[in-house]
Amino acid sequence: MTNLKFNSLINLKLTQESGQTSQPPWRQNSVGNIDEFNELIYLKVPSIIDELSDESINLKELPILLKLSQDKNDLNRFEYVYQFPKKVGNHQISNFFNTNNLSNNEIKIIENEIKNELTKIYDLDFDLKKFYDFLSADEKLAPSVDFCNGLRLFIAKDQFECIISSICSANNSIARWTKSIDKIKHNWGEKVEFDDGIFYGFPSPNQFLDFYETPIEEAEADGHSYEIDCYTHNLKSCGVGYRAPYMVKASQMLIDEIDINQIGSMDYDEAFDLILKLPGVGAKVADCILLYGFGFEEAFPSDVWIKRIVSHLYFDGEEISADQTRDFGIEHFGDYAGYAQLYLFHYARKSGLMDKIKSK
Repeated sequence: MTNLKFNSLINLKLTQESGQTSQPPWRQNSVGNIDEFNELIYLKVPSIIDELSDESINLKELPILLKLSQDKNDLNRFEYVYQFPKKVGNHQISNFFNTNNLSNNEIKIIENEIKNELTKIYDLDFDLKKFYDFLSADEKLAPSVDFCNGLRLFIAKDQFECIISSICSANNSIARWTKSIDKIKHNWGEKVEFDDGIFYGFPSPNQFLDFYETPIEEAEADGHSYEIDCYTHNLKSCGVGYRAPYMVKASQMLIDEIDINQIGSMDYDEAFDLILKLPGVGAKVADCILLYGFGFEEAFPSDVWIKRIVSHLYFDGEEISADQTRDFGIEHFGDYAGYAQLYLFHYARKSGLMDKIKSK
């Protein structure tokens, strides 16, 4: 298959590893100067899926393995190829989906949908050059361009996964919450086998309602057949801690009360107030969900570190609250608030500013 490509300024590695709570980083394999990122995505191509003749296979979306590659010395482009699945769950489907069985028009439909998904996930329509002009006009933020060149938003490929990831990220390290989400996918996600390995989808809200929250709950359901340490098919064993009931309750609300498909069409304030109703979601997590899950770029997630950075750069170190920080970010940066927050945080980390603030 011919390599497809995007000619857009983006640092795939920096974007992947920036801790955005849309999803964990994609599976990485770097060889020499080439960074590779592989991940399962699902395509909405009903006209193609409906042609499946085997009624035992109930596909709503087409699973595809995306394989992205980028030369570390050339951030102005990246290439990608894709693979069709061999098996989905226990069903062999390689006979249905391959380049020999699909028409040129069907291949074109699939490749257009892949291009659209990549454009959305990596926010490739966002004009970084224009944003850098905006940063350059702010003496506090102008140096961030050199430290964060090519950093883009990493938008959710699955908005429900972003909601659970964001709840999991609260008072948690990037390494821990990403590991927990990967464990959830491995335990309960749809298993999809490709030529280049096995990947897992993210479970649905309905599936979450059936998950055991704790090892004790799982053991009781099993009649305590084994020692408690043997029970690992539960949320707390995935490392989510006290957030387990929040995740289950949020899933119930997204089934009964909140239509996730309507959030993106709301205005920012309306969407913010709605997301705040989910358990385990405060202002910072709500803004993470709206920014990384739904692309509300006027959101300004504010935690203790962003508060300290903003205080240091714009308030001469004066003590300010998280709410004041958020209000300042939204007003001062406007439509660029989400990107400004992203660049502030990574500039502070990479420039040594964070260490300077910590030492105070």
